[in-house]
Amino acid sequence: MNVFLTYTVLGLVIGASYAIAASGLVLTYATTRIFNVAHGATAMVMAFVYWELADNQGLSTWLSVLIVVFGVAPLFGALLERWVIRRVADAGVGVTLVVTCAVLVGLIGAAEKIWPPGVHQVQQFFAGHGVTVGTVRITGNELLTVALAVVVGAVLWAFLTFTRLGVAMRAAVDDKELLALHGGRPNLMSSIAWAMGSALAALAGILLVSSEPSELNYISLTLLVVNSYAAAMAGRLTSLPRTFVGALVLGLLNAYASGYLWTGPGWTGFREAIPAIFLLLMLLLMPQAQLRVGRLAGVAGVRTPEMRRVAVASALVLLAVVFGNAVLSEVNVNRMALGLCFAILALSLVPLTGFSGYVSLAQFSFFGVGALTVAKMHSSAPTAVLAGAVLAAVAGILVALPSLRLQGLYLALSTIAFAQIMDTMVFQNPSLGGFGGSLTTKRLDMFGYRFTSDKAYALLAAAVFCVLGAAVIVLRKGRYGRVLIALRDSPAACATLGLNPRTARVAVFAGSAAVAGLGGGLYAGLQNQVGSTNFQFFNSLPLLLIVVCAGVTSVSGALLGGMLLMALNSYPSTQAYLFLILAVAAVGLGKQPNGITGWLFSLRDNPLGARLGLGSAGIARGIATRSAASQSSASGGAVTVGASGENAEVEA
Repeated sequence: MNVFLTYTVLGLVIGASYAIAASGLVLTYATTRIFNVAHGATAMVMAFVYWELADNQGLSTWLSVLIVVFGVAPLFGALLERWVIRRVADAGVGVTLVVTCAVLVGLIGAAEKIWPPGVHQVQQFFAGHGVTVGTVRITGNELLTVALAVVVGAVLWAFLTFTRLGVAMRAAVDDKELLALHGGRPNLMSSIAWAMGSALAALAGILLVSSEPSELNYISLTLLVVNSYAAAMAGRLTSLPRTFVGALVLGLLNAYASGYLWTGPGWTGFREAIPAIFLLLMLLLMPQAQLRVGRLAGVAGVRTPEMRRVAVASALVLLAVVFGNAVLSEVNVNRMALGLCFAILALSLVPLTGFSGYVSLAQFSFFGVGALTVAKMHSSAPTAVLAGAVLAAVAGILVALPSLRLQGLYLALSTIAFAQIMDTMVFQNPSLGGFGGSLTTKRLDMFGYRFTSDKAYALLAAAVFCVLGAAVIVLRKGRYGRVLIALRDSPAACATLGLNPRTARVAVFAGSAAVAGLGGGLYAGLQNQVGSTNFQFFNSLPLLLIVVCAGVTSVSGALLGGMLLMALNSYPSTQAYLFLILAVAAVGLGKQPNGITGWLFSLRDNPLGARLGLGSAGIARGIATRSAASQSSASGGAVTVGASGENAEVEA
C-alpha cells in the first residue's frame, strides 16, 4: 500500500507539471487558434533564465521566480506574438506549425550559445520541508507543484469564463472584425494570450527542473514539456478542466508504469512511449473531421517544367557533383553526399506536404526504417535498399490508416506520436529489432561495381535524387497529381465527384515514406555505421522547417533543403546564420508559401524579370490567375486560388 501511495504521489506531481504546461497550450490555442510547437522550448529557455538569476547571479529564489514568470516570460510571449505570430495569424495550419518550429529551433540554438554545456542545477523549493502520510514523505516542492496546478487551472477557467477580458480573448478567435466593432482590440487580446501562455510555460519549466534537481538539458527539458501535448489533447485544446484531468491521468500512468512494469529494455521503451501512446489515443477518440468545402486562400505555386528542362537540370546537378568531386576535399565530398541523401529525404515531403497539404513530423522515422533495414540485412546488394523502402512504405501505411479521420493539426500531432513511439520502442530497443547501440553497414554494390569512394557515392546519390525528382514532376503532371491537389483544395467536392480521399491519403503516405526509406538506406551505406541517435523523432521538426522554408512545393526546394540540413549538421559555426535565414524565410511564408525557391522563381513574374527575358509567360499566367480570382470574388464565390490549387506547379 505504501508503494502504491508513493507512486500515486509521484504521478500527481508529474501530472501537475504537465497540467500547468498544457494549460498554456490550451490558452494560446483557444484564443488564437495557433498551436505553439515551441511551448516546450520556451519552458526550457525560461528555466535557464531562472538558473541564471538564482544560481549564477545570486538573486533570491522567489525573486528570480517572480522576474521570470511575471516579467521575462510574458514580455517574450508578447514580442513573439507581435513580430512573428501576428504575421502568419491568417495562414494555414502547415505555415503556423512551421513558424513555431522555427521558434523552437531558434530557442534551442540560442540556449546552447548563451549557456554552453556544463553544470546547470537548481535547488528544490522548500528543501527539507514537507508532510508525511503514513510512511510516504511528500516534499514541500511536490506540495507546491500540485497546489499551483490547481490554482492555475481554476484561475484560468474563471478568467476565460467570467471576466470581460477573457470573453473578449475567446471572441477574437471567432470574429476579429465583429469584436473590433464592439470596441474590442483583437491584436491586444492575442498579445495578452501569448504573454500568459509563455508565463505558464516558464512556471512549468521551473517546476519540472526543481522537482528532480539535475543538470539542465536543452533537448530533454524541451521534450518533457512536449509530453503536455497529450494532456492538451485530452481537453481537445479547448477545455481546461478536461486538460487538467488528462494531465493527472498521464502523470499517474507514467508513475505506475515506472513502479509496476517489469524491468528490461522492452518495457523501458514502453514506459517512455506512454505520453505518445496517450496522445495517439486521444487523437483517435476525436470526432471525425468534416470534409472541407472550398479552397484555401493563397498564391499559385511555381511552374512545372517540361521534361526537356528536367533532363537539362538533372544533367547540371550531376555536372555540379562531378565538379565538386574534383575541387572539394574528401571531408567535404562526404558532406556533399550526405546533403544529397538528405535531399532525397526532403523530396519525400514534396508530394505529401507540397501537393497534398498533409504535415508529417515522422519523416525521419521512415528514414530510420530504411537505414535499419540495410543495417540489419548487412548486405551491399541494391535489394537491401529497396527492402528498406518497402518496409518504410508499410510504416507509412500504418501511420495513414489510424489517422484517416484526422485533418490538419491533429494529423500532424498523430505523426509526432508515431515518431516518438518508433524512437523509444523500436530504434532504441534491440529486443524489438532496433539499433540498440550502433550497427555497421556496407556500401552499395551495383552491377559489379562497389561504391566504396565518397565521390562515387555522391554521384550515386545525385543520380537517385534526379530520377526521383523527375518521377515527382511526372506525378504532378499526371492525373494522380491533380487528384492530390484537388483533395487538398476541396475534399467535399472531390467526394461528390466520386474520388476516394482515403485511398489517396494512404497512397501518398506510403509513397512518401518509401522515398524517405530509400534515402535512409543510401544514408546508412554512406555513414558505414548508424545508430538510434541518428533518427530521433525530434529531428523531424527542423527537417520540416528547413524544407518548407526552402520550398516544399518544388524539387529544387527539396535539393536546397537537403543541403541546408547538411550544413546545419556539418558546419556548427554557420548555425547562427542559417537560423537567421530560416527565421526570415519562415516569417515570410505568410506572403510566399513556396519558400526561398518561390522568391527566386518569382523574379520571372516581375517587370525587371520580364525586361531580362526571365518569364513573360509567367507574367501572363499571373495576370490570368489574378483576373480569375477577381471574377470569382466579384461573383460572390467562395473559391480562391489555393497555395496548391490547379495552378500550383513544380519547378525542376
